[in-house]
Amino acid sequence: MLRGFLRDKASLFFAVVFPLMFLVLFGAVFDDTTADKIELIEVGEVSLLDDLPDEAQAGFVDAFEVAKGDDLGAAIGEVRAGDADVAIEQQDQSVIAHYTETDQVAAAQTLGTLNAFVDGANVAASGQPPRFQLSVEPVEDESLANIDFVTPGLLGWAVAMSAAFGAAATLQGWRQTKLLRRLQLAPVRTRTIVGARVVTTLLVAFGQTAIFLGLGSAAFGLNLSGSWPMAIPLVAAGALCFMALGLLAGAVTKTTEGAVNMANFLVLPMAFLSGSFFPLEGAPDWLQVISKALPLRHMNDAMLDVMVRGQGPSAAFPTLGLLLAFAVVMTLVAARLFRWETT
Repeated sequence: MLRGFLRDKASLFFAVVFPLMFLVLFGAVFDDTTADKIELIEVGEVSLLDDLPDEAQAGFVDAFEVAKGDDLGAAIGEVRAGDADVAIEQQDQSVIAHYTETDQVAAAQTLGTLNAFVDGANVAASGQPPRFQLSVEPVEDESLANIDFVTPGLLGWAVAMSAAFGAAATLQGWRQTKLLRRLQLAPVRTRTIVGARVVTTLLVAFGQTAIFLGLGSAAFGLNLSGSWPMAIPLVAAGALCFMALGLLAGAVTKTTEGAVNMANFLVLPMAFLSGSFFPLEGAPDWLQVISKALPLRHMNDAMLDVMVRGQGPSAAFPTLGLLLAFAVVMTLVAARLFRWETT
């Protein structure tokens, strides 16, 4: 029995190597010893920064990467889009921090660090009433709740998983049972079969979207606002993208179990690396580079843009093009590697 297990390369891989991949992944995400600087936009003149003691000034430079600007609206837009962590302005003796709630752990770290420097400036003016006061304002709609931030990533993962698994298992199952050969001889066009698979994938994806949004709204108070309908074409493009990935998995494997395992190998690590389950802002730079090369990361970010960050429909267009291009490339590769029968 043991010898048979050791000879089965697929079982050995998913029993030993696949779990170790997640050990390496989580180790890389949570064991980064070099903290990135907090990206801060200083809008106008903020005398707090000039009044910090020399030692505090050095600490501030170590903690923050400061960009200056005069347009508060543009600065808030950068924070909302995820291009900066916080924008600060000063009104009289009140320092106002505009931050994003997309990653609440990072937001708490940003505000806590900023508040420490405000306290330091007040201590420097000892013997006087506190000179500076920190006020915080989220850049998103205050009606947004935690469920609004986690839904896009989970929906992206669900669509990717069902599209890839469905295509991989169907293709390999039909090939094992010789159904593909019978369909080839039947008086039905290949594009009709492919079209039926595409329609099925899209219907499942739209059903998942309806369930996610309906249950989230009814049970957890999910807010559907802004350009959220753009999530529908994003889901469609994402489903086609991962259906193509599933076809590739089915084309290169010889059994249904192998096809499902291959799809799992492709989609599950990608979900972690794309921020479907937790934000990756604190991950090492090299992991961020890998993440931004994955289609699911772009799909998740685009759905966050239109469902949470308040961006317009045009924010989804580049991602739609990218997902469809990826689908075309993966389909061509799968067609090149496809064989009508297992050998």
